[in-house]
Amino acid sequence: MPSRRVSRPLSPGLERLHLVWDLLIIVLVVANLALLLFDALFLLGPLNEAFAIIAPGLHGAYDRHIHENFVEIDLVFVAIFVLDVLLGWAVAIAERRYHRWFFYPFVHWYDVLGCIPVGGFRLLRILRVISLLTRLHRLGLIDVRSWRLYAVYAKYYEIFFEELSDRVAIRLLGNMQEQIRSSDSLSTRVVDRVVMPRKQQLIHELSRRLEEMAGNAYARNRQETMHYVSSLVGRTVAESQEIRRLRRLPMGDTLARSMESSLRDLACRLVDEAMAGLRSPEFTALVERLADSSFDTWLQVDEHTDRVTEQVLVDMLELVKEQIAVKQWRRRYD
Repeated sequence: MPSRRVSRPLSPGLERLHLVWDLLIIVLVVANLALLLFDALFLLGPLNEAFAIIAPGLHGAYDRHIHENFVEIDLVFVAIFVLDVLLGWAVAIAERRYHRWFFYPFVHWYDVLGCIPVGGFRLLRILRVISLLTRLHRLGLIDVRSWRLYAVYAKYYEIFFEELSDRVAIRLLGNMQEQIRSSDSLSTRVVDRVVMPRKQQLIHELSRRLEEMAGNAYARNRQETMHYVSSLVGRTVAESQEIRRLRRLPMGDTLARSMESSLRDLACRLVDEAMAGLRSPEFTALVERLADSSFDTWLQVDEHTDRVTEQVLVDMLELVKEQIAVKQWRRRYD
């Protein structure tokens, strides 16, 4: 739809004039549609005969004054509707409502086509009623959302488009599954076209994540780690034959305890230094070299890998199809 300009708000007097004219057009459109419907039913033989039997006088008056002059009467309505289109077009130009002056008949195409006095186009006049009701709702004069008819329309409108969109989505996902099954070397193409052009970025991201993961885990569990290292050093010293022989010497027990304490401190400092070195440029370069050397091996694709990759994609799409197939509207309206 053509873009609208931000027009200045209308004065209360002009707004009331617009409203009165819109209400008049609604009355005329409803009267014209009612006349079209009644005249169409009048042409049906059984209904015509029943009408003549029930109300012969009214039947004769309608036949002489309205049915025989139906085209002329409809042309009167058409003339008013054409005048409405021309006035609306002129007002839209004066208010600079649209980006170009000739956009109005394209935006209000149903008004223009409804002015054509041909059977099929006459039915488009009902769209005028809908558009005018929308305008009244926008002005706050009516609230169509409180109408029971609107609730029924909204319910089935939502159900229809949900079912339609679900079927379209399931059909598209099914086509994707068929293309995946029928494709050759999907994994190879994914590696060549998606992964390899971003190899260095992936290696850098992988090393950065490993550094952050190890550093954060150590920072949160430093006390437990130090306690474990101290306990490990203590058990190692206690089980050492050399330390046992040392304890038998004079002053050996004191010397052994001093040595054990020094070893505990040394081990804890080594762990601290090692974890601090995870964020050093040297460690980053080491991780990237290790990742680079194993990256090509990890990406090697054979027939088995290709089948596994395709089956994983197909199963994922199948799960999405199952989720889409769930009728959400039943949960809302049951």
